[in-house]
Amino acid sequence: MIRTVEETGSTNADLAARLSGGEYLPEGDWLVADRQTAGRGRLGRVWNNGAGNFMGSTVVRPGPGDPPASTLALMTGLAVHEALLPFVPQGSALWLKWPNDLLLDGAKIVGILLEVVAGAVVVGIGVNLVTAPDIPGRAVAALADYGTAPGRDAFAEVLAASFDRELQRWRSAGLAPLLRRWQSAAHPVGTRLTVLPPGEEAVEGSFAGLSQDGNLLLGLNDGTQRTIHAGDVLLASASH
Repeated sequence: MIRTVEETGSTNADLAARLSGGEYLPEGDWLVADRQTAGRGRLGRVWNNGAGNFMGSTVVRPGPGDPPASTLALMTGLAVHEALLPFVPQGSALWLKWPNDLLLDGAKIVGILLEVVAGAVVVGIGVNLVTAPDIPGRAVAALADYGTAPGRDAFAEVLAASFDRELQRWRSAGLAPLLRRWQSAAHPVGTRLTVLPPGEEAVEGSFAGLSQDGNLLLGLNDGTQRTIHAGDVLLASASH
């Protein structure tokens, strides 16, 4: 079920509040807003989108036999990639960037935020269909910049179906196939990256794939490899 509201502060915050209040929210239900006034991105960034964009949240309830809940970020990114890919014009590159961004020709077009609340995971997704919010120091893009974007409601149906498919694959096939598919949809191995680990100076290196548990492998300039468990990741050519 996809429920829409004209305006809210944040669809993630709305679902989180309901979960915290003891309400049971089933998987497969979505809350989608025409406009957000207090949307949030990773690392506390503001992510307020305008009318016509997709801004929505859903809930996943990880079970004891599921892969680690932390890998839902990769699963979500892949689900959005699969939903968005048919609308990307030929000749443009839609890449996943660890842990949960999508870039269209190097510019951010999707933001994803996962939050654990009352044993469930609230998954918030923002897709720039018609306009791109201003993010200082970051290249941003909207699908409409490349031609005609799909209507928000039509895209919501496509995304909800894609998310459900990927969630079932995540549960039934496990992590290894997901990681292979994620890496095939990411920027190429060898892409230069700048990583900002929490509390550390920036680290320069090249994309060396994913570890078996879904962390980022960064090839360092001295020939060694570092596993990145958390941090902000930029294409090295991007501003930071």
